[in-house]
Amino acid sequence: MNPVSIIILSAGFGTRMKSKIPKVLHKICGKEMLFCIIDEVCKLSDDLHIVLYNEANLIKEKIDSIYQNVNIHIQNYDEFPGTAGALMKGFGENKKSLIDTKYDKVLVLSGDMPLIQASTLQCFIRSDCDITMGILELEDASGYGRVIMKENKVLGIVEEKDADEKIRKTNLANAGIYCFKKEILEQYLPTLESNNNQNEYYLTDIIGLANKNNCMILGVSAKESEFIGVNSKLDLAKAESFILKSLREKAMRDGVIFRIPESIYIEFGVEFIGECEIESNCVLKKGTKIIESKILSNSVIEDSLIENSTIGPFARIRPKSHIKDSHIGNFVEVKASILNDVKAGHLSYLGDSNIDSGTNIGAGVITCNYDGIRKHKTVIGKNVFVGSDTQLIAPLEIESNVLIAAGSSVTKSAKDGDLVISRSKQVNKKGFYYKFFKDKK
Repeated sequence: MNPVSIIILSAGFGTRMKSKIPKVLHKICGKEMLFCIIDEVCKLSDDLHIVLYNEANLIKEKIDSIYQNVNIHIQNYDEFPGTAGALMKGFGENKKSLIDTKYDKVLVLSGDMPLIQASTLQCFIRSDCDITMGILELEDASGYGRVIMKENKVLGIVEEKDADEKIRKTNLANAGIYCFKKEILEQYLPTLESNNNQNEYYLTDIIGLANKNNCMILGVSAKESEFIGVNSKLDLAKAESFILKSLREKAMRDGVIFRIPESIYIEFGVEFIGECEIESNCVLKKGTKIIESKILSNSVIEDSLIENSTIGPFARIRPKSHIKDSHIGNFVEVKASILNDVKAGHLSYLGDSNIDSGTNIGAGVITCNYDGIRKHKTVIGKNVFVGSDTQLIAPLEIESNVLIAAGSSVTKSAKDGDLVISRSKQVNKKGFYYKFFKDKK
C-alpha cells in the first residue's frame, strides 16, 4: 500500500445522463461505474473516502453491501456546492475543515472515470510535486475544463461554462485527477470563492492560486482510453467499448477463441477454463463460468456454469444453471436447472429442473414450473426419452428409463420403466372435408 489517502468525488446530480439512476451507479460490463474505480484504488491505499450528496442513501447502501472500511462523507451542498465544496466540512464561513485523511498526500478522483488503472495512478502518487494533475489532449475537448499552459507549465484550469471562445478552442482538457500535498489543500481551500457562473467552489481554482505562489505543478499526459469522463449515455457506451476490448483481449490471450470478437458482449467476472470457443453475437454475463465448452452464435448465458458442453445457437441459459457434458440446441431456454449429460436439441424450456444422464428432451418440451404463486421442481432420472411437445407439470418426478409419448401433458410422477401417455384418442371422420367445403368436391 502507498502512503496516500484517496478521495472519490461522487456527489453530483449527473443531469446529462437523463436517468433516474444515479450516474455513478450506471453499469459498465455488469459493474457499477463507481465500483470499477473503487476496485482499482483499493490496490493503492487503505484510506479511501467517498463524497456523496445526490441519492446518497441509495449509493451508500450499495457500497456498504460490497465494501468494508470505506469512509462515506455527505457533502454540505447547500453551503459549499462544487468540487472544492466536497472537501469542506464546515458551515457558513468555516471552510477550513478538510476531510480527515490518514496521510499527507491526497489523491482526488471523480466517480465518473471507470477506466482508470491502479498502475497509471502510481505516477501521480510517486510525484514529489506540490500538485500533480492529469491532462488530456483531445481533438474535441467539449464538456471538459480547459488547461491553460505556457512553456510546458500549468498556469490554471478554466471550466467550460466559464471559458471564453478563445479558451474553448484549446484542446488540452482537465482529466479530473489530482494528487495534492495535504498542506496545499489546507492552505488554499479556505481562500476559495464561488464567484463563477455556477456559484460553486471549484477545486480547479487551487491550480491557479498555487501557480501564482510558484508551487510545483506537474501535468501528466493521460490517455483518453483510461481517463475518459462519463457524463452522458453516449460517454457510457464509449467507456464500455474500451472495457469490452480489454476483457476480450485478456480472454483471447488466455486461450479462448472468439469468432468476430467485436460482436461478443462479456461482463466483469466471466471466467474461462481450458479450451473454449465463443461464436459471434454471444452475451456472457457476470457470474458465468465456462469450462472446455463451445458457445454457438447468438446465445446468452447469465450467472451459470457450463462444463464440457455445446450451447446454442440462439440458446438462453438463465441464472443458477449448471450444465455438464450436454448439448443445448437452438431456441432452448434453461433456468435454475442442473443438466448432466442431457440432449435438448431445440425449442424447449427447462426451468427449475434436475435432469440426469442419457436423457433426451424432444422439441417443444416445457417444464411448467410456476403455478401463479410458487415455483416447483421437475426431477428427471437417467435415460428418459421425453417426446416432442410434452408439458411436464411440476412438482413432478420422472424416474430413470421412462418413455414419455409426444404430445403428453404429464401431471403424475412416473416409475422406472414406465411408458407415459397422456393425450386424447384420435378420431378420423371419413369424407368430412368434402362435407365442410361442398364447392371443392
